[in-house]
Amino acid sequence: MELRELRAFVAVVEEGGLSAAARRLHVSQPALSQTVSGLERQLGVKLLVRGSTGVQATEAGITLLGEARAVLARHDQALRAMARYTGPGGGALRIGIPLELPLGLLDPALAELADAFPDTRVEARHLSSAEQLAALRADELDVGFLRERPSSPAFDALLVVREKLGVLLAAEQAAELAGPDGVQLDALVGLRWVGFPRAGSPAWYDELTAVLRGHGLDLGPEAPKGQALIADVKLAAVATGRAFALAPPNWQQPLPDHVTWSPLVGHPLVRRTWAVWPADSRRRDLGRFIAALDRLVSR
Repeated sequence: MELRELRAFVAVVEEGGLSAAARRLHVSQPALSQTVSGLERQLGVKLLVRGSTGVQATEAGITLLGEARAVLARHDQALRAMARYTGPGGGALRIGIPLELPLGLLDPALAELADAFPDTRVEARHLSSAEQLAALRADELDVGFLRERPSSPAFDALLVVREKLGVLLAAEQAAELAGPDGVQLDALVGLRWVGFPRAGSPAWYDELTAVLRGHGLDLGPEAPKGQALIADVKLAAVATGRAFALAPPNWQQPLPDHVTWSPLVGHPLVRRTWAVWPADSRRRDLGRFIAALDRLVSR
């Protein structure tokens, strides 16, 4: 097995589907599918099963997932150990990325980083806010993009984006509920919210659900811990006409004809994303990256 094969497999399981994993790895979906199929042939076992809600790991796949994560973590640790000898402007800059980070948000800052520190290699990991915070504390990330600001003085933070969330609905439903300014939040009473597990971002979950409940919405049971709220899951649930999901206006996922996005009247739900990094970091390349972000958001 090669590291690229293990990374591909882990990405598919974590993203819950081939299309999302392909975007994460910046490869084509057919190429990714071929890589995973090749891994299954090498091992002689079925690692993944495909269903209506995405891709799930088999029992053998769950076992491999744990082993693959351990191998990749050990590999990354070796790279970090070697990075100590390259000086403050080289090695790997490890960045945590949440689901649905606005497309192109980081591109200008990454371009400036590449110009100023060409020896710095960027490593992106897709993790929830809680997972990123744990990784920052364990020195497994250099900077994360979290949906809540840590209260600990051990971290510095910069607000990089505010997104006024709207609602995804079946097209016929949206035609009935939407007015000239969008959909009233309380008009969604009776529909199921396609939500994310609280464990992924507790403070943001509590803020969001307090607003929803304040408008009379029955949220039902919390999503299972570890269940990633990927785009395919949102769209499949909304298409039934019995659920709604939340998304920003510039959501990068293409919408099928039978699903539509509408703003929420009064913009009652605002999602914030913070860049978070250790307060005691002295990395010059990280400082340049944060400074570039700060200039972008200050415009």
